[in-house]
Amino acid sequence: MSTFGTQFAETMALATCRDGDWSPLSFEPVAPLALHPAAHVLHYASTCFEGLKAYRHADGSVHVFRLEKHIARMRKSAALLCLPVPEAAFLEAAIRGVVDAARDTIPEHPGSLYLRPVLMGTNPSIGGAGSPANEACLFVLGSPVGAYFSGGETGLRILLDDAHMRSAPHFGLAKSGGNYASALGPIVAARTKHAADQVIFCPGGDVQEAGAANFFLLDSERLVTRPADGAILHGITRDSLMQLAKQLGYAIEERPISVEEVLSFSATGEAALSGTAAVLSKIGTFIHRDREYAVSGNTGESTTARLREALTRIHSGAAADEFGWLTVV
Repeated sequence: MSTFGTQFAETMALATCRDGDWSPLSFEPVAPLALHPAAHVLHYASTCFEGLKAYRHADGSVHVFRLEKHIARMRKSAALLCLPVPEAAFLEAAIRGVVDAARDTIPEHPGSLYLRPVLMGTNPSIGGAGSPANEACLFVLGSPVGAYFSGGETGLRILLDDAHMRSAPHFGLAKSGGNYASALGPIVAARTKHAADQVIFCPGGDVQEAGAANFFLLDSERLVTRPADGAILHGITRDSLMQLAKQLGYAIEERPISVEEVLSFSATGEAALSGTAAVLSKIGTFIHRDREYAVSGNTGESTTARLREALTRIHSGAAADEFGWLTVV
């Protein structure tokens, strides 16, 4: 399998909006888009996106995981960015069309078709810093993928960064490219200096999330995670894992977490990153102020492994979808 997100299905969905009116959806070969050099998105970052997956089951049927939840989150992101907000049914039709066109190329589980709907402002104006975009382009790409992280048996190496913030405190819940861009500098620096896989942003010692994933502490009895406030992305995999964990008898603690607690917890407990791409990926080492801390609990039959398997069995159809999370396409 090629690097995650670099191989694409042949067909994309495409539509445009002007003054609140959306064009009909079209399904076209994946190709470069024509944008005016003054397009709002190029100057003022008026763009948001989603990431969700379609899975092939053993009987050949194809299922999208938590389609309605992803559509609702994208519409929320669009509203936060003052972009034209597509109707839910319109977004669903675009996603379904891309999945249907790629049906025969969706990998067997544990592979999937990663789906990337994108919305961006296209007004040709370089004087629009204080004005929302009223012209927009919506497109949906499909990408056959395998694993996102490759931490393997040793787990991920994660830098705890208490000097930087991932995003503006009120804007972390938007799935906007600007949030990922603002996190990139510290991630690259951590990779260069510490061979880290990711950074968890902990401004002032307050643990938030990684550059591209939510964060959990886990042990044999509980899951601990930061509340889904405005500072972090309201992860759909995060929500799914919490529901699964509660069903399996774990206590759920949504509360602030400090760097000190993470380091003390890691001496006996587990830690993991969650997201559509990451699913639930165990952390093997924390790095803080040039010192390394092994995460002792992430070995053998861990809670992380148990929850990941429970979720992926629903993805693949090997376990019953008791929550109604799968949409047949």
